[in-house]
Amino acid sequence: MCGIVGYIGGQQAAPLLLEGLTRLEHRGYDSAGLAVLGPSGVRVAKQAGRVRDLGDGLPKRFTGKIGIGHTRWATHGPATDANAHPHTDESGRVAVVHNGIIDNAAALRLELADAGVELVSDTDTEVLAHLVARSTADTLEARTAEALARVEGTYGIAVTHADFPDRIVVARNGSPLIIGVGKNEMHVASDLAALVRYTTTVAHLADGEMATVTADGFSTYLVRTIDGAGHVGLAATDRRASEVEIDPSSYDAGEHDSFMHKEMLEQPARAEAVLRGRLDEKFGTGHLGGLNLDARELRAIKRVKILGCGSAYYVGQMGAALIEELARIPADAEAASEFRYRNPIIEPDTLYVAVSQSGETIDTLLAVQEIQRKGGFVIGLVNVVGSAIAREVDGGIYLHAGPEVAVASTKALTNMFLAFAMLAVQLGRVRDLSISDGRRLIAGLNAIPGQVAEVLGREEELAEVARELAGAENLFFVGRVRGFPVAREGAQKFKEISYRHAEAYQTSELKHGPLALISPEVPTVAIVPDDELVERNVAALHEIAARGGPLTVVTHAGVDLGDLERTARRIDVPRSERELDPILLTIPLQVLAYHAALSLGHDIDKPRNLAKSVTVE
Repeated sequence: MCGIVGYIGGQQAAPLLLEGLTRLEHRGYDSAGLAVLGPSGVRVAKQAGRVRDLGDGLPKRFTGKIGIGHTRWATHGPATDANAHPHTDESGRVAVVHNGIIDNAAALRLELADAGVELVSDTDTEVLAHLVARSTADTLEARTAEALARVEGTYGIAVTHADFPDRIVVARNGSPLIIGVGKNEMHVASDLAALVRYTTTVAHLADGEMATVTADGFSTYLVRTIDGAGHVGLAATDRRASEVEIDPSSYDAGEHDSFMHKEMLEQPARAEAVLRGRLDEKFGTGHLGGLNLDARELRAIKRVKILGCGSAYYVGQMGAALIEELARIPADAEAASEFRYRNPIIEPDTLYVAVSQSGETIDTLLAVQEIQRKGGFVIGLVNVVGSAIAREVDGGIYLHAGPEVAVASTKALTNMFLAFAMLAVQLGRVRDLSISDGRRLIAGLNAIPGQVAEVLGREEELAEVARELAGAENLFFVGRVRGFPVAREGAQKFKEISYRHAEAYQTSELKHGPLALISPEVPTVAIVPDDELVERNVAALHEIAARGGPLTVVTHAGVDLGDLERTARRIDVPRSERELDPILLTIPLQVLAYHAALSLGHDIDKPRNLAKSVTVE
């Protein structure tokens, strides 16, 4: 959610920090700030609002070659200048930026207040600055470690101190922190987007790990408690930097008016990337070596449990349906945010699948850790190499979607579905899925990129429909069986960037309550694939039309809508194999949401109250 940047080297820090924060705006934020360490000590500039406003208002001669910056997404306290990061101690010699949530902040604030400390913000983060300042340890590393030993919760932090003007100390526990290696300079960030303009040589800190960052390099260590008095020791670790394969232009929208538009149009190429080298046409199966499971182990799986949040959860539902249908294994999807809180039963013959674009979604990461704590086997479907989930799981499928900047997921979601399809085929082929059906599905997967391009080629037609839907305050999205997760994802996209109230229901459930809300003011977007339920779906749409409800039907050519043809908006998508239809039915819903938001004048890449990577519970 929040963003962290840091710099130490031979250049002035402030311009580099502002550039880095600008590249983190997609993560969601409501205030921004910088702290630079120069000859006159630590100087701080921060305010509620956008990064550009912070840059425009910087004091003159805001100089220093060491600095940290932050974009805040409000948790403790509203978006105000005082609550913006960085936070300092009373002397102004310590500056801290922090992502995450300190669970025992209230108790620590009370303790500090009793000791005479005057707290000037509502935040949990401010206590860290005071705890570091009050430590009497000899080094900044030890002072920071002693402060963190008092903290319960999650954090990614960067600390500067006027008494230690040659370093930044950083630490991670549940919130990502990356070190970027340059020539006689070093960078710190919570997201690769802030680094790629300067370096692609990076080190990802692990949970519980700290680092000292100087202009010449970095060293890492774990914190060890020495005694009950809160003293700590530091044990060196061998964290090394490595090169990441990433194109810096991926973080540039180029000729597009938003990253979401750019990323939607990248879907055919990125779909080809996730399929490349993973389809075995001869034997009609998938080839997913990263699972770290041989055929015998795959056959021993008795159940599949998929965990994700938001769009990852909805595509997980699509994946569960695929696995049940093709592999005939019981499969279901659950919101990762709820999973560990119900004390789940972890079964040894269940394959657990964690789905996350960023690989840093805290709810999903904690679910992975709960599964592994209880001896379960978990694989990841993630898009970011070196991310927390990618490092923790027992195996996985890398999505090859390329960096996804827009909050509303498009290309990553499509590649998640394709990854699930390959997994389902591979699981099916070690059981009862015939080679002919395997080859049929492999051929269908090979055709998907071109079919996605065909749907996207009708953008102007879809934009016209979207502008009509944008005029409604409330909308229904309906579908059943394979179509219901598609409807859920369509409603998700519409609400998160157009801010219209959109709800998804099973078409079969309309008469059990939601039909009472149908009226000429409430449009319905219906998902009607040409499958075994087409007649029942069309009959339900007649019930909506009979009550004056406007209809937009996403379907296949040849589906007979009967009398509805005269009044309903019809969107035809290319036919795939029935099992693969959900992803092609999803693509036009992305375009509808995008153009609805565009027509309403919204900032599509930065929807209000939302963030790209949800790294706090």
